[in-house]
Amino acid sequence: MTAVAGEQVPLYDVVGVGFGPSNLALAIALAEHNAGPGTPVTAHFLERQPRFGWHRGMLIDTATMQVSFLKDLVTMRNPTSEFSFLSYLHAAGRLVDFINHKNLFPLRVEFHDYFEWAAAKVDDVVSYGTEVVAVKPVHDGAEIAYFDVQASDGSSLRARNLVVGTGLRPRLPDGVTAGPRVWHNSELLFRLDALRGTDPRRFVVVGAGQSAAEVAALLHDEFPRAEVCAVFARYGYSPADDSSFANRIFDPDAVDQFYRAGEPVKDRLMRYHGATNYSAVDVDLIDELYRRVYREKVLGVRRLRLFNVSRPVEVTDAGTVTVESLTTGERTVLAADAVVYATGYRPADPTSLLGELAARCRRDDEGRLRVERDYRIATEPALRGGIYLQGGTEHTHGITSSLLSNTAVRVGEILRSIVDRRVVAEPPEYAVSAR
Repeated sequence: MTAVAGEQVPLYDVVGVGFGPSNLALAIALAEHNAGPGTPVTAHFLERQPRFGWHRGMLIDTATMQVSFLKDLVTMRNPTSEFSFLSYLHAAGRLVDFINHKNLFPLRVEFHDYFEWAAAKVDDVVSYGTEVVAVKPVHDGAEIAYFDVQASDGSSLRARNLVVGTGLRPRLPDGVTAGPRVWHNSELLFRLDALRGTDPRRFVVVGAGQSAAEVAALLHDEFPRAEVCAVFARYGYSPADDSSFANRIFDPDAVDQFYRAGEPVKDRLMRYHGATNYSAVDVDLIDELYRRVYREKVLGVRRLRLFNVSRPVEVTDAGTVTVESLTTGERTVLAADAVVYATGYRPADPTSLLGELAARCRRDDEGRLRVERDYRIATEPALRGGIYLQGGTEHTHGITSSLLSNTAVRVGEILRSIVDRRVVAEPPEYAVSAR
């Protein structure tokens, strides 16, 4: 690229794209590293949201985490960290109360508050309301020495390394278009106020996982005059496999084992242990929904209806849903005030911002990004710096790719890789753009 003469661009060892829990955890690891005797690592993060937020649309006040509080932003990496969930509880004056609660799984709203508390302690390294629009290479002869990260406000940062943590994107089935009456469960709490003013009569909730069950329960509670129809292909809601041995799939050592395994073994592991995370519901919530269905059957008033072994075959913008039984082919037409798809998320394409750099990222035979064990994209040798991924590595690193379970350990590995690969002789804090 060609620069304006004399233009100065801030140079950082790390520029983070996105500031969700993963890059927040990295910012904390950097702060702790820089407080030690080693050479500081400079970093800045860009986040398009106006403030820290993590799945705000699903912060149902009765919902609990599905991961232990010990798998917070830091404890698995540094049990003595002042950024731990226990430190947060102490600061909030609730540590004794939480201990007496005898529960490993905090409320989801509480854990989000913990995230916000931690984010406030490192807010000097993040720019909110700033979206990354492009990443361009900066050449030093034949090598690409740096990455220029261009933001929506016209500013630009220069990075020795990129860490991409842009999170997940709501997924709707092929052929389904979001609209006023058709939306993804990630919008749930944002839609409730408008729904309350319409006296809704029927909702259709599509999906069989934890989010689908939570949405069905909440709508059933919030709208006592409305019918809630749950549609899913399974026979019933299935419990999450959270047994002690199965949970080892989330251990840091499991990442090493998965990474070294061949593709057939990786495929089998994902099939074997999918029930630890995907389309799985907490047993307590399953039992509660069953109690509601049974109670309504006794009372003769059915508001919670389960269309199991079924699928929606047609959904209109007006909210009319045609549900087909997978066993009989029988079709039922439901006129709904809202159709909520709790159909999961997909990882954001990490290369969509990389421009010409994307072609320098290596891929496997199936077109997936090749990712090194340290979460760095395998690239052509001409790239001096690293492009690291926080998410989108399930095919190489296993089921914890987009989960909180291994976040603290992962960011420690990324930071160690950046420090180990850092070139000792570097330009000063500001660098003039190169050709």
